[in-house]
Amino acid sequence: MQVIYGDQDNTKVKRDSGVGLGNFDGLHIGHMTLINTLINESKKLGIDSVVYTFSKHPENILRKKLNTPIITTTKKKIELLQNTGLDYLYFDDFDEAFSRMKPEDFIKDILFNKLKVKLAVTGFDYRFGYKGQGDVRLLKGAGEEYGFGVIVVPPVKIDEHVISSTSIRQSVTKGNIEKANRFLGRHFSISGTVTKGRRVGNTIGFPTANISYYDKIILPHTGVYITSTLVENKIYNSVTSIGINPTFKENLPISIETHILDFNEEIYGKEIEVAFIKRLRNEKDFGSVDELIRQIKTDVSDARKYFDSMKPTK
Repeated sequence: MQVIYGDQDNTKVKRDSGVGLGNFDGLHIGHMTLINTLINESKKLGIDSVVYTFSKHPENILRKKLNTPIITTTKKKIELLQNTGLDYLYFDDFDEAFSRMKPEDFIKDILFNKLKVKLAVTGFDYRFGYKGQGDVRLLKGAGEEYGFGVIVVPPVKIDEHVISSTSIRQSVTKGNIEKANRFLGRHFSISGTVTKGRRVGNTIGFPTANISYYDKIILPHTGVYITSTLVENKIYNSVTSIGINPTFKENLPISIETHILDFNEEIYGKEIEVAFIKRLRNEKDFGSVDELIRQIKTDVSDARKYFDSMKPTK
């Protein structure tokens, strides 16, 4: 798969293409259904498959005060799509000038001239162009004019609920991480560089990796989670706390601190990825450090029991 950034020179694709259209934040089950349809149909037509999306979330340009947090970073999108059979992943630069582009100009300048579109694959609710004036109906009409086909992928549902990035964000922020994971088709995760914190965990017998995360990423509701942590291509069982450490009364910003089970390596400055599996409890202001230690021991015990229950039986 070749990754293209639209703000670079010579960003046209070389051959006729099938183009998957959308923001694709989360790359959830619905998105992957669309992308797999794109790949399969493009192969049938003998054309390249291209996912066309943006390096910035459009709502953060259109509605600056809203500040929509993202589910998946650009780096994670590349990683997830690397082995799908996709030919191109195209990140365009969505800015205020781009937001004023008429739908007809988007079809002509981007799809037809830049991407050499012969097939467009979209979701049922896809909108494009200035103020979202373009829709699936307009796209189909343009397909007849410019000579490209259009496939509209219907909504994908789980338990009668339509899978969407919005519903996943809501689940993550409410701490319903298991629902978010079902909709994503994988564990929601956050990557970051391990930084030196206050080292309180070391003093109470539970050292933690404090990660500096991308500030636009969505954070799960404060609390303690069963997690798995990827360190240098190896996965470890872990317990992760998201919150402000209220027991220590220091008015700290929200942090992500991960205690990796049975692990004692030095990893400051290294990038790790924490995958959230199950929520254990709310964040709590304990009456003493000893009470906090007892609770952490319970959290670690509960996590071990969970991972033991996931082991295949002989």
